[in-house]
Amino acid sequence: MDIPKDEYERIAALIESDASPVGIDAKKTHIIILHKLSELERRLDRIEARLPPAEENARPNPG
Repeated sequence: MDIPKDEYERIAALIESDASPVGIDAKKTHIIILHKLSELERRLDRIEARLPPAEENARPNPG
């Protein structure tokens, strides 16, 4: 995965925790991940709403 260094450092600063034995705040990390997934889901919903109904996209079964 190729993440630009400045973006990597920004994310690392967001989730780091000196109080954690692994160096990150697990709760904050999971909240960020879940929030981003939710944003992606809303974005996909908007994109799918603009597509024609699925039956118009279906290909005939050559079977």
